[in-house]
Amino acid sequence: MTTRTRRRADAERSIARIVSAARELLGRDPAATIDKIAAAAGVGRMTLYGHFPKRADLVEAALADTLADGERTLSAVDLTGDPRDALDRLLASSWGLMAESSSLLAAAQEVLSPGRVRELHGAPAARLEELIRRGQSEGVFRTDLPIGWLVAAVHYLLKGAAEEERTGRLDVDGLPRLVTASVRSLLTPPA
Repeated sequence: MTTRTRRRADAERSIARIVSAARELLGRDPAATIDKIAAAAGVGRMTLYGHFPKRADLVEAALADTLADGERTLSAVDLTGDPRDALDRLLASSWGLMAESSSLLAAAQEVLSPGRVRELHGAPAARLEELIRRGQSEGVFRTDLPIGWLVAAVHYLLKGAAEEERTGRLDVDGLPRLVTASVRSLLTPPA
């Protein structure tokens, strides 16, 4: 192994530790400092800034890493069969991911543009949109509201529920059921 290869491997390990620490600390506290993240990663500030020159760069890397893990989880969800049952399965998986990452998302929304946050969430939004379209074509989901609005409303419900959990305003055990019932009600065609 060459010295350059060894240095690159060391850099990759440092980056992985920094992103992991950022995910953990920002996942608990969106205002976690760079100093705390560097200490948790076992690197100095200069090393952290060498890889992530701005806080926004680090927050984006942590969010992208979290979303990549979430994508692996969500892509394994069975979306076949009745769209309502598929929606329930997707929401069950999505809820857990949203609850885990609500503080990290809050940190991202402070330093990244809304467009960039939306772009990073592209795969989950596309998955939900495809499922809603299928439900609409099968007559089990409403068609009187724009698809973009329905996808956004589902996202806002998930985000709001995660915030209610984070602040302790709602019972954690009942939230998945409340989220599913609320989304189902939102998507049910009007009588």
